[in-house]
Amino acid sequence: MSLEPRDEGDHADWMEGKELTPIEETYLTVLLWLDKRLRIVDYLEILESLYYKVNMQLPKSHTEQYNLDNKFWYWYPLYALGSFSTIAYIVAALSGALLGFYYAPATTGDPTAAYGSITMIMTELNFGFMLRSLHRWSAQVMTAAVFLHMLRVYFTGAYKEPRELNWVLGIVLISLTMVFGYTGYLLPWDQLSYWAGQIGVEMSLSIPFIGEWVAQLLFGGFALGQATLMRMYILHVFLLPFVVTSLIAVHIGIVWMQGIAEPH
Repeated sequence: MSLEPRDEGDHADWMEGKELTPIEETYLTVLLWLDKRLRIVDYLEILESLYYKVNMQLPKSHTEQYNLDNKFWYWYPLYALGSFSTIAYIVAALSGALLGFYYAPATTGDPTAAYGSITMIMTELNFGFMLRSLHRWSAQVMTAAVFLHMLRVYFTGAYKEPRELNWVLGIVLISLTMVFGYTGYLLPWDQLSYWAGQIGVEMSLSIPFIGEWVAQLLFGGFALGQATLMRMYILHVFLLPFVVTSLIAVHIGIVWMQGIAEPH
């Protein structure tokens, strides 16, 4: 497609002989003003052309290839678990970002500082109780949805060729989901969090040969403290969101390219 400059006459021809409402006229005026400077229309046409070229090369499902009318399985609830888990992840991410404005991952000086910030969110912050509950329940819904999604993929044979790579990626994602849940479970720094962290230390130490190194790396030592909480906070807020979001994008991209696997 050519990106040669157009003159004002080309723009004027777009609206010639058409009766436009004030909203339409304002929209087209702004669009033409931006198009003259940023070539928006040309690049939108290129993207549209590229989309249709790629879409025509995508593998079609059995029902699409043979124009079958029976597509009831498309609406089977278990086939929405992937989308459901993605939506739950987005809700957890947004609510968690808002919680980050008020949470204090600190135990130095005041061992109850982290727990105190959670208490403040739950009791003093406007809509804080709802915000934390939304984050907690969306995370639990995501975990359950991902687990059920993996079961559906396994029992319908959707992990077989040519989707084995996406199956392995799904296993990585559900593992990272468990890590997400564990690191978030420790952040309130209450009794449940403390002893869950202590169990994590003992499990790390039970690993042959590298147990002590793993405990030092993940928990900052053999006893829980500020280093432990800070590591969990960095993993939960900074590292895992970027890794998981990237892998989800790749996972969905592969599904889009391969199509939805029909039940065997």
